[in-house]
Amino acid sequence: MDRRTFLQTSLFGCAAAVVGPAVSGLSSSCTAQKPAAPELKLSFQERIACGDSLGEKLDFMEKLGVVGLEVNGRNLTTRFEEIRQSIHGRNIKISAVCAGFEGFILAADPKVKTAFDTSMHELLAAAGELGALGVIMVPAFNRQTPVLPHTRETREFLCEELHALGEYALKYQTSVILEPLNRREAHYLRQVSDAAALCRDAKSEGIKCMGDFWHMSEETSDYAAFIAAGEYLRHVHIASRGRRKMPGEDGEQDNYISGMRALKELDYPYYISFECGTLGERAVTVPAAVELLRKQWQKA
Repeated sequence: MDRRTFLQTSLFGCAAAVVGPAVSGLSSSCTAQKPAAPELKLSFQERIACGDSLGEKLDFMEKLGVVGLEVNGRNLTTRFEEIRQSIHGRNIKISAVCAGFEGFILAADPKVKTAFDTSMHELLAAAGELGALGVIMVPAFNRQTPVLPHTRETREFLCEELHALGEYALKYQTSVILEPLNRREAHYLRQVSDAAALCRDAKSEGIKCMGDFWHMSEETSDYAAFIAAGEYLRHVHIASRGRRKMPGEDGEQDNYISGMRALKELDYPYYISFECGTLGERAVTVPAAVELLRKQWQKA
């Protein structure tokens, strides 16, 4: 064998040794199954479902395959047993508790702040006993005064308060869920990324946040808002995007695919909960909205 033949043979053998396994690995990776997409878990606030009693509402929800119930926190302690017994044995869990506390966390009046502390602790304990992911909280609505000024010191105070609340929530295996609102309802917390930053700076695993497709008119992108929330995202509200009615009642405006795509990429395992009214008959508009969301989730 001359020198040229020897080199050609050697180089071919080396190439085969390197490329062969790589091609084989590529082939196997191409045939590997994609990880399953997260399930769409829908939740209703109590007023969404048809029915006069809670039991009738839950029957309606089960027929639609809705698996979460978001309860109002007002009078929750007196309704506790009714709610717990109503969901027993059903394929429906308590997704979240929507507010219901007295006062607010940024109250400048000490009496109002004390009322908040007491009632919020009661709600967190009840939420944990019901298996809820958390209690939804807005730091301050525009109508709530007197309120602490919008300063760096106030933010630091809020983070300290949230830390204490979050640690308390963890004792009951639940959380505080911060909800950003549009500027017509609240000036302090308006974007999902700001809520996520508070979760980070509160330094407690018991502080989480949420997004609301209606209030997210403040965002430039549904997708970016949810991605920014990342690991802190624990709940989502949904409504039509024009008049805050049932999804689909505002026509083509009611497109949630971008936000849903972000939820899928985050492997979001929690609930999308209806918080809205309707202009039509609930027996018609509610099933239609559920079907719309399932179709858009598939497209996302």
